[in-house]
Amino acid sequence: MRVASMPMYDMPEVRSTLDSLWKDMARNLRLEGISDVPGKLAHGRRLGNLWGNPALFISQCCGYDLVNRYAGTLVPIATPHYGAPGCKGYDYSSVVIVHEDCNSDDVLKMRGAVCVVNGLESYSGMGALRDLVAPSSLQGRFFSDVKISGSHAASIDMVCNRVADVAAIDCVTYALIDWFRPDAVKGIRILGRTYRAPGIPYVMRACENQDRLARMRSAIVRTFSNPALNDVRRALYLQDIEVPGPMAYQRITKLELKSAKHGYPRLA
Repeated sequence: MRVASMPMYDMPEVRSTLDSLWKDMARNLRLEGISDVPGKLAHGRRLGNLWGNPALFISQCCGYDLVNRYAGTLVPIATPHYGAPGCKGYDYSSVVIVHEDCNSDDVLKMRGAVCVVNGLESYSGMGALRDLVAPSSLQGRFFSDVKISGSHAASIDMVCNRVADVAAIDCVTYALIDWFRPDAVKGIRILGRTYRAPGIPYVMRACENQDRLARMRSAIVRTFSNPALNDVRRALYLQDIEVPGPMAYQRITKLELKSAKHGYPRLA
């Protein structure tokens, strides 16, 4: 059985909304003549078990994964335009957060602070912050310690509870948490934003043929143009959809290489 997932912003509070989006998308996929469309989204699965699964039909992944671990395994179908603060077109950024009592006005002045990331292969949580502070690193270090939380929500909690001093949070995730869990960001202050990079794409397995890719793109674009889904898209901060150029996600690689030239290839 094929697997469909939209895991990157799959908070429990929006799962029914994601299911509504998928219902229309699945209908459009079938109208394109694709017969093996999953009837339901898979929620709550481990990302490693999704993206490497030969049964994967469609998913979302971070651009960092697309150009690193899953290069040649996954290909982008199309990338949404999100309406959360910090997004522009198909680009997104991360908010840099600190505790409300933090007296710093710039993350570049926080050398020696304790940082927390959701994962070492997350661009929004790790790469974007690395690329921001790289010019101010010294001998390959900037932070005194880098902790791993496992999720953006957990990173927010660690900063709120002073277990860590600073974190970078995907701006769409932050907007969703701020809306659905306002208590979770009490005690948090946004210090600034990272550089923008290509956002979270819908992806499929690279071994699928080009005709299938074209049909899937057509179905997704039709879903985004359906006025009956305006409320659904609004609840998910979705505004539009675009097919970026073939080299779009290499911008992430270029930012990584730029950090390496500063002697700071990894967040440390």
